[in-house]
Amino acid sequence: MNVSILGSGLYPFGRHEGVGPIEMGVAAANDALSDAGLGWNDIQFACAGSLEVLQPDTMIKHMGLTGIPFATLYNGCATGGNLLLTAANAITAGQADVAIAVGMDKHPRGAFSVGDTLESIGLGQWYGETGLALNPQYFAMKTMRYMHDHGISEDCLNRVSAKAFRNGSLNERAWRRKQISEEEIAGSPMVCDPLRKYHFCSPSEGAVAVVLCRADIAARYTTSPVQLRADVFRTRRYGSFETLTPSTPVRWVPGPSVEASREAFEAAGVGPEDIDVIQLQDTEAGHEIMHMAECGFCADGEQEALVRDGETAIEGRMPINTDGGLLANGEPIGASGLRQVHEVCLQLRGRAGAHQVPGSPRTGFTHVYGFPGVSCVTILTSS
Repeated sequence: MNVSILGSGLYPFGRHEGVGPIEMGVAAANDALSDAGLGWNDIQFACAGSLEVLQPDTMIKHMGLTGIPFATLYNGCATGGNLLLTAANAITAGQADVAIAVGMDKHPRGAFSVGDTLESIGLGQWYGETGLALNPQYFAMKTMRYMHDHGISEDCLNRVSAKAFRNGSLNERAWRRKQISEEEIAGSPMVCDPLRKYHFCSPSEGAVAVVLCRADIAARYTTSPVQLRADVFRTRRYGSFETLTPSTPVRWVPGPSVEASREAFEAAGVGPEDIDVIQLQDTEAGHEIMHMAECGFCADGEQEALVRDGETAIEGRMPINTDGGLLANGEPIGASGLRQVHEVCLQLRGRAGAHQVPGSPRTGFTHVYGFPGVSCVTILTSS
């Protein structure tokens, strides 16, 4: 893709009483513009995404009424990656030289549920009555099946969560900055077997913005652009086992994460072995483990040894979720995917501070997955 990232900005994830999602989006956009050395008048195309805000594009009343095209979209947990793709496509199509993507959300406390919208998405109320319309139940069933099939232990789940909280403790803009030991995680209340309290992320609040431009003009604005090598969005196929699929397939069908990552690697001309920094969807610890294999970084079952031996730690061979991931940051859905991009940009520019990956990383991978079976993968490189 002939697109570069000039700057990114983040409104810290967590709980912010009295601050609305639009205000958070505006703050993140201004932060990204400052990072890029640009003003709002330089932006020629914009897009924003949110679950809770019907029209996040109303943020322009705070930014400036410049008349630019401003699109809105929502694609579940893949919203952030698709926002970046939408902005990049506008540049590739010649509609703009400089664009911005903004994700924002402010969720209530408690687990995500789709119980009130089942009929609108083609499922009857029976689906919710069985508990399948509440995300923890689905995650637990999928994780338990994977653990059984591929020899993953509960210790592996605990190690993944402990790593996330350890990384979050090093990230000054993370929500949860307290380390939690494997023993404390193992002793936390069971939510849905085998997943315990500290295996789950929580809905949260926050916003992220990313400024992009044509790659051939990036040097006008910055000496450290980040290249967007690939951005691929995929939906589920018939037979794949996803968030709103009330049945188990009798044969394996590649899920959207598998297909999105394969195509992204092909488009970028690199392989999993070339990636220096990895961001994976970790709605709960089991998903990080499963996505390691789905995205091509290991074979099914190899995660047990990789996690145990520290290979996925910041100083390891394949550092994963270096900013603490969803477990330490929570998930404001509209902003989550762009948070991953922001973190990779910091890493590739050597600006991640205490959670910086050693050795001057040059390639990064981001992956989001969620309702109702969608995934978006990006591959980024330093110039």
